[in-house]
Amino acid sequence: MTVLSGTIVGGPYPERDETREGKLDRVFATVRYFGGSVRIGNKRLQSIVAATGEQAKGLDMLSEQELRGRAAALRPRLRREGFSSIALAAEAFALVREAATRTVGLRHFDVQLVGAWAMLGGMLAEMETGEGKTLTATLTAATAALAGCAVHIITVNDYLAERDSDWMRPIYETLGLSVGCVRQGLDPDARRAAYSRDVTYCSNKEIAFDYLRDRMILGGRPRAIAMKIDALSGAGTERRLLLRGLQFAIVDEADSVLVDEARTPLILSAEAKHGQEELLHRQALDLAKQLDVADYTVANGVIELTRDGEKKLEDLALMFSGVWRGPHRREKLVLQALTALHIFCRDKHYLVREGKVVIIDEHTGRLMPDRSWEQGLHQLIEIKEECEVTGRRDTLARISYQRFFRRYVHLSGMTGTASEVAAELWAVYRLRVAKIATHKPMRRARHPDQVYGRSEMKWEAVIASIQAHRMAGRPVLVGTRSVAASEQLAALLDAAKLPYRLLNARQDRYEAEIVAQAGAPGCITVATNMAGRGTDIKLAPGVAESGGLHVIATELNDSGRIDRQLFGRCARQGDPGSCEAILAIEEDLVKSFFPLADARFRHLRRLPASLGKTVFRIAQWRAEHAHSRARRELLDLDDYLGDVLAFSGRGE
Repeated sequence: MTVLSGTIVGGPYPERDETREGKLDRVFATVRYFGGSVRIGNKRLQSIVAATGEQAKGLDMLSEQELRGRAAALRPRLRREGFSSIALAAEAFALVREAATRTVGLRHFDVQLVGAWAMLGGMLAEMETGEGKTLTATLTAATAALAGCAVHIITVNDYLAERDSDWMRPIYETLGLSVGCVRQGLDPDARRAAYSRDVTYCSNKEIAFDYLRDRMILGGRPRAIAMKIDALSGAGTERRLLLRGLQFAIVDEADSVLVDEARTPLILSAEAKHGQEELLHRQALDLAKQLDVADYTVANGVIELTRDGEKKLEDLALMFSGVWRGPHRREKLVLQALTALHIFCRDKHYLVREGKVVIIDEHTGRLMPDRSWEQGLHQLIEIKEECEVTGRRDTLARISYQRFFRRYVHLSGMTGTASEVAAELWAVYRLRVAKIATHKPMRRARHPDQVYGRSEMKWEAVIASIQAHRMAGRPVLVGTRSVAASEQLAALLDAAKLPYRLLNARQDRYEAEIVAQAGAPGCITVATNMAGRGTDIKLAPGVAESGGLHVIATELNDSGRIDRQLFGRCARQGDPGSCEAILAIEEDLVKSFFPLADARFRHLRRLPASLGKTVFRIAQWRAEHAHSRARRELLDLDDYLGDVLAFSGRGE
């Protein structure tokens, strides 16, 4: 039995019972947040600094064996009393800081102690980009692990999980703690072994799907009595489970995981028989191609048929029989086909690799080879791209990120961009945001945005800016939103005879090498969102004196938080740096969420700075509002499906 911040966690598969809340509950929670009842200042959190300093006295004189002995002696006290006591937490922090100094040559700053103490208290620490969140997490994780908790450090992709686990492993092992890493492609035995470690690094998608696999074995929510009976009868359920429950989570880049990616449900599926579905999908695409632009509307990425379009489709479908005679099924199939044709684009939403359609994660720019779209969309895109058509997949289990993370007994996180969604994080997850000060003053210069009417003029300005900063001896990082845009810029750089390195989903295996060289004098790196969150670009000697890294955003994302992450690649830890946005009105963000501005201003060569900034601010506000509504609707649907399946006795 383990004590977690005053909550007793027992049983073979501990997790928190969800508190069911309706829409009004979330509204009231948001109002209470803005009323100030959950705002956290640094004053109360700062007390950990002096306490840790007191506990650290004499630790530098201990041998490695004596240091590990001190950690072992602390374990039973943490197990009995938990880590809400500042004295015990400070002793653990002092041990971790000493171990980090000896092994990886890094000593935690005071602001990192404050951030770790906030997370140990179940908060989300908002730390500016470059403030060392990876190292900060070791304080919280090691303390919780010494208390007997199964700790999961969850980040946005396998690359960061593997990098951070390898980098921080010596710290944990010095204290007698074991470290595991779960990544895509591991077999069940390797996953089970990784989750059995004291601290496990993994991506959000891997752990969520592993949890669904456990739920399939358990037949629903874990039941302690049933699992004990299984153990006595030799059924071996516990030995087949991957996780040890949902005890303690530290979510890195928490706003991305808990907010941006929470619009899509996680669905565990199995391939079903083809039947007549491939024929239906081919017929749907044929019909969709016969519809004109006037037969449907596109708004916020959603396609709807017009009245004339419905009538035209009815006439076209007369050549077919069966499901095509029913208006609801007919329209649903063709709307999916129109979505495959006009909304999902090659080299933006997916790649075609070795004859297969591979999804690109829009938030991270990385490939997701084991994922597929539902409701026939994936098969429609395969037919569109003339690839081999995979079978339809039947849903075995599903859950949303909101419901999954709320089941952790102790949920905490860290990110550089949480203030904008602090109210939603509190309303959905009961996570309070603690804004942590920077270790050194910020030296990032933000240049005025340049907004053009057409893309051609934007790219000319981008090339000119790259040339100017490269001639000054500064490295340049250029961010794009899609593989296609990154390759278009690469072609322009080739024409200008400018050397560069390209990082997108096609070059994912060379990511570490490209990032390692991105801080060299005059180096030009063109990247998708892969070079955003978690990427630490080290400046080469002499680069800081030249002004540091310069970052150019060539498109804005649906959320300003993601743009801030890109700009956060420069001016880290007190280094100098600068950033700018060079944009065009005829971009997807404006087209989708502010079409009036697209029609009105795309003919202009260049917009006044204030007007261009206003256009994109409105488009981003509309996009964020639409995505927030989608997250609320998904959570309501997930709660409803959970109730229906529980009533039927099937579980989730």
